[in-house]
Amino acid sequence: MIKNKSKRVINSLLDLDLYKLTMCQLAFLFFRNIPVVFGFTNRTKTIKLTRHIKKNDLLTEFGYISGLRFRDDELDYLRNLEIMGIRIFRESFLGFLKNLQLSGLNIEDDGESYKITAQGSWPEVTLWETLILSVVNELYYRRILQKMSRAERKDLFAEGQRRLEEKIKILKKNPHIVFSEFGTRRRFSGEWQEYIVKRLAQAVPCQLAGTSNVYLAKKLGLKPIGTFAHEMFMVFSGIFHENDDDILKSHNKVLQYWKKLYKNVLLIVLTDTYGSDFFFRDMTLEQAGEWAGLRHDSGDPVEFGEKAIKFYQDKGIDPRDKIIVFSDGLDIETIVKLANHFQGRIKVTFGWGTNLTNDLGLKSLSLVVKAVKSNGHDTVKLSDNIAKAIGREVERFKIIFSYKVEFSEECKY
Repeated sequence: MIKNKSKRVINSLLDLDLYKLTMCQLAFLFFRNIPVVFGFTNRTKTIKLTRHIKKNDLLTEFGYISGLRFRDDELDYLRNLEIMGIRIFRESFLGFLKNLQLSGLNIEDDGESYKITAQGSWPEVTLWETLILSVVNELYYRRILQKMSRAERKDLFAEGQRRLEEKIKILKKNPHIVFSEFGTRRRFSGEWQEYIVKRLAQAVPCQLAGTSNVYLAKKLGLKPIGTFAHEMFMVFSGIFHENDDDILKSHNKVLQYWKKLYKNVLLIVLTDTYGSDFFFRDMTLEQAGEWAGLRHDSGDPVEFGEKAIKFYQDKGIDPRDKIIVFSDGLDIETIVKLANHFQGRIKVTFGWGTNLTNDLGLKSLSLVVKAVKSNGHDTVKLSDNIAKAIGREVERFKIIFSYKVEFSEECKY
């Protein structure tokens, strides 16, 4: 299944998630000189990455990425990407991508893990996020494969295929389920992700809405899927940071700037950066009507869905006209449960990640890369699962956003 063990992990700058490009465009058009620092975190504390990945291997992979450029055919693909007849990317942004050279990366070994940071102007460093995650994941699993015998490797991939076919069997029994592949960031490998997406496109073409991976979308003729991540809210808190009230208002400014740029497309909003309870208080009636739906990424998904339905009903909006994208640590059982629970009450779809592209029987890693500084200020993500909270000023942000969440669950993915 892994044909070329010496192949570089990343061979195209399109081998990332669509939301990196949509966020990068907003950063380029409105905040191109804002300094941002991205930081890597291994949330799987039982795995000491330095015991599995050599620093020189990281340097080699990241150095290779720094030498990559967007090719003309890739830029043409982005140029012609449309949603509802509207081209997503502006020519000035494509010109920026044409000349982009990724840099600003620093790696330190603390004895157990790696401190990886990317520092520079926001649009020049934001693309590193998923690239770093893909590299670390794949190098980790390559090392595990190296320790296996040929027979063990064969059994591993056979188990991965068996698990995929079980998922497909369940999906076929539930044709009302529609999902997108969201597994780039924590995939077993790029080749395995491509195998998964190809198989799904062949087996359940009417249920696979698309993939977040732009390279695979281009190669396989699928729809690229994605809007934006926690990064938007976190970076905005540093841009609008004169006082606590300014930070509070920065949350809604994300929605305002996004709508200004993308008009009536790409209007799925992530709700949990500072807790979904705050989000539901902050989103206006006009915004609730204009935005197509919400993305759930932490906390109890059923509880969230019920809150979302009530939120729309309280504003006089029919929830059946809106959609929830569930994307937090999904497996097939949870997907079926949620699809059935909310059927006929609100539209639902699923961003299926790690359990789809890294389910071969090995322990998966919970790795993240977040914007840890913006415009010289520390950033914070709280989420609806306090175990996912990140940042040096968590307590301050809890006060600013009246955060009361007590739910805590170990980060599985």
